[in-house]
Amino acid sequence: MTVTSTTSPHGASAPVRPKKPAPSPLLIGGLVLAAIFTWWAAREIEFTLGDLFTNFANGWVVIQQFLEPNWSFIWRVWDAWVETISISIVATCVGVLAGLVFAFMASRVTNRSGWLYRATKIFLSIVRSLPDIAYVLIFVALVGVGALAGILALIIFNIGIAAKLTAETIDAVEAGPIEAADAAGASTVGRSRWAVMPQILPNYLSYCLYIFELNIRSSVVIGIAGGGGIGQVLGVQFARFQYENVAAITVALFVVVLLIDQLSQFLRRRVV
Repeated sequence: MTVTSTTSPHGASAPVRPKKPAPSPLLIGGLVLAAIFTWWAAREIEFTLGDLFTNFANGWVVIQQFLEPNWSFIWRVWDAWVETISISIVATCVGVLAGLVFAFMASRVTNRSGWLYRATKIFLSIVRSLPDIAYVLIFVALVGVGALAGILALIIFNIGIAAKLTAETIDAVEAGPIEAADAAGASTVGRSRWAVMPQILPNYLSYCLYIFELNIRSSVVIGIAGGGGIGQVLGVQFARFQYENVAAITVALFVVVLLIDQLSQFLRRRVV
């Protein structure tokens, strides 16, 4: 195979740059299908941006209230902030521990029982099929409005996330320590404890911190649905059209989430 070359101004021979390959027909077809489905979805819901401009004048009063937050209201609902943090901490601790157990059951590396592996995978798929807001509605109906409903909803939601992420990490561990544990006659539990757990521990701790961040955000949403905490206060203020209080809570929530995110990154660098 010969390579065509050209002569540079300095007399040196330089290879000719190959032509850029044409776009794949599969890529073009995928983009066309995506455009068709997007157009179809927008037509089905009668999507339009016209209301954004026609209703802007009516919504300006609300925007003005948002631009004048009632900062004193943040401290008047301090107990709700504490409840939100408490809900997130409890739900994270219980959820990630239960998720770790299900993760070992949902991996072929640490679960030698075929039927138990398949049953666990089906159960986790069912758990992940519902969002956290759906779980809080269920638990509000069971235990009533309050922090308990929010904690139970987040625990179930956390189990699905923690188990999926950790199980995928278990599937990718090195086989050497596992083979050594099997050669030494280790049981399934012993192999998981001594051959698998040390390999997945850094990633697992990172998942725990990530889930805690998610719980801070999710606790606000489930609070609006009756799960307690600052989200419940936010829902009440929306219902009363107290948008200056809503604006103050929103800004404070942004600051809290930002601080927790920075703390989480610091702990990842130190611990993980």
